[in-house]
Amino acid sequence: MVEKVLQEAKEIIKISELKRRLPKQVMHSTLMQILDYLQEGGKVLVTTKGIVWIYRPPAELEKLKQKGLEI
Repeated sequence: MVEKVLQEAKEIIKISELKRRLPKQVMHSTLMQILDYLQEGGKVLVTTKGIVWIYRPPAELEKLKQKGLEI
């Protein structure tokens, strides 16, 4: 549920905004644990300005590498 909201956000969002966008009420401590788990897995970046989804599937990364310029 949290992953889906963050993926669809396409921007940095604050924790309060994330709570508002979630379809169900989530306790703050539970949400913080979820965010810690996602950050450790390299899926999100939690900063002082908010949270942003950063994960890219390996197939998508390969496409980006092929289009890139090697220096």
